[in-house]
Amino acid sequence: MSAAFRITPTLWDKIHHFASFPQTGVSLQQMVLFGQNPSQGTLLKASQFLAEELPVRLAHRVKELDELPHNLSAMPSIQKVKLWYAQSFEELITFPPIALPPDIRQALMVPRSDDLVLPESKPNPSFIKYADGSTQYTHGHCNSNANGNGFNKLKLRVPMERRYYANTNNISWPPAVQDYNKRFTKVLENIKSRHDPTVTTVAQGVLEWKRSQNARHIGLDIQAWLDRFYLSRIGIRFLIGQHVALNTHQAHEDYVGIICTKANVHDIVQEAIENARFVCEEHYAMFKGPPVQLICPKHLIFPYVPGHLSHICFELLKNSLRAVVERYGVDDDTGVVYPPIKVIVVEGKEDITIKISDEGGGIARSAISLIWTYMYTTMESQDIDQNFKASDFKAPMAGFGYGLPLSRLYARYFGGDLRLISMDGFGTDVYIHLNRLSSSQEPLP
Repeated sequence: MSAAFRITPTLWDKIHHFASFPQTGVSLQQMVLFGQNPSQGTLLKASQFLAEELPVRLAHRVKELDELPHNLSAMPSIQKVKLWYAQSFEELITFPPIALPPDIRQALMVPRSDDLVLPESKPNPSFIKYADGSTQYTHGHCNSNANGNGFNKLKLRVPMERRYYANTNNISWPPAVQDYNKRFTKVLENIKSRHDPTVTTVAQGVLEWKRSQNARHIGLDIQAWLDRFYLSRIGIRFLIGQHVALNTHQAHEDYVGIICTKANVHDIVQEAIENARFVCEEHYAMFKGPPVQLICPKHLIFPYVPGHLSHICFELLKNSLRAVVERYGVDDDTGVVYPPIKVIVVEGKEDITIKISDEGGGIARSAISLIWTYMYTTMESQDIDQNFKASDFKAPMAGFGYGLPLSRLYARYFGGDLRLISMDGFGTDVYIHLNRLSSSQEPLP
């Protein structure tokens, strides 16, 4: 269907209209409080919020995909992604609204009682808001203007708390509400599936551009756009994944949608260690890869999305294992003794910090700035499988220079960060900072 899809002049008008509105950020804390024991009415409010919010976010991305510098917008793979976003935008704005009796409509507008007032979300500490309203990464070069969406004349919208949160308890909801929620969830599932290959397809588009320009590296402006684009994608997929989970998953005492209110850091990191060692042993055809020592309190828990933390740790551990094996050689029964990779987890007042230390030889100081660059890789000659639909972190991406920059975006999404310190000739320390307060608002590029 996407192949035949076209953006008509009328649709462009709607895209530009929606792109003139600011995006609305939410925090983990707000999502947890909102999603506990949701009624059909609560889910309806969430559906209505997303039916309004997602088109705004998608419209910003379509407009940006159409206006990329250096002719990047003309690349076939970038055009393909633009059409996916435009098609999803159209499906959402044409989704028929629900017709409700006046008393139900009124009930949805009543704010929650004082004892359920939601805490305000805090500015994301990974970003600085300047006096003129502009936003900038505290570590990086990706900036945009007010509301972090890259557009100057923004129309004001009703605050999220008034749109998303209403007193929906003790009401008998008509069957039409459940039907609407089911149909809307199905649309979201289809949209999420359509966008599964977005990371690899955009990466292919950048490869096409590099070849057309005979460029070795991408410039800072394209790097900044990729940061904004992928950060936005993380946000869109989080909102969709959370909504689908609330509507389809069985209730679990430790989960609200895809958010685990008691995410056990030790268990998540231990699983990432086992997965990364398995991949390493498979790749190098080894019986036993380098050892990994985990020093972490066994009962350290905090609210987080386990999938995000698992992906970050897996990617970084894979890098450390590869560095150690390539420095000391593959153990083929010649008695190679690998120095252990050490993972230390500490809880502070604001952050939970995970340090991964290896003795894999480190990185030359001249190369440090390049490790955060997308497409910084030795695999220039290969294409990326366009049908690859797995997560952002699996197989092909391992060789396409996306692991570190994407991991940093996942850490920053909920107010954390990722930093790397290398001792050339010895090894590398990577610090994952996770904001344990969970009140940070999404950064909205």
